[in-house]
Amino acid sequence: MGRAIRVPYLVSGTNEYGSSNLGRGTAAVALRLARRLLREGYMDVRVCTPRGLVLQPDEFDQLEPAKESDMAKGQQRGNREAKKPKKEKSKVIAAAPSRKEAAWQPDFGPAKKK
Repeated sequence: MGRAIRVPYLVSGTNEYGSSNLGRGTAAVALRLARRLLREGYMDVRVCTPRGLVLQPDEFDQLEPAKESDMAKGQQRGNREAKKPKKEKSKVIAAAPSRKEAAWQPDFGPAKKK
């Protein structure tokens, strides 16, 4: 037997053929389904949340996430607390000769291990 799939949001509604109970994984998808059932003429459409709260159609806006534009500028936070200033890099021109002097190092040949 397969594992049971957990769906936290339950959308239910009734039409002339009977009732439907459909599980959905996220609030946005459950809300979209509930509104589609209402457009198709279903009655008594409800959404049950993971905490057991049962929402009627006039309460569906509680499931919509708050938009960032609704928040005041002071309340908005970036995903990084403080941005570090970028380190300045010196530009290297490929055509210009290197200014570093190469230090001569003797070649002792392959090293022998004892």
